[in-house]
Amino acid sequence: MSDTTQKLLELIEKTLDDNKAEDLVTIDLKGKTSIANYMVIASGTSNRHVASLADKVKYELKQNGYSASSEGEEKANWVLIDAFDVIVHIFCPEVRDFYNLEKMWNTAAELRKN
Repeated sequence: MSDTTQKLLELIEKTLDDNKAEDLVTIDLKGKTSIANYMVIASGTSNRHVASLADKVKYELKQNGYSASSEGEEKANWVLIDAFDVIVHIFCPEVRDFYNLEKMWNTAAELRKN
């Protein structure tokens, strides 16, 4: 993994952890797909918390010179942040349970609990 990707991943994980994201999971996608090297999945305790977590991640990315796009802020039950080498999914718990991305990607990638 490049230093840039490692720093990006660490920044995202730290920001989510510092802002009380729950059930933080990082999935290594290298060699499994071309969409990204890592996927980070986390939960907020409410729509408001999900929106706040997404805002904090986007702010830290921008402050540290990383580009990213996002969607889902309107409802804030699932916000997707595409930081190119790292894709971030922030869910409300019930939406996360419904889509169960960890299970879908677990067949193709290793899970790393943080």
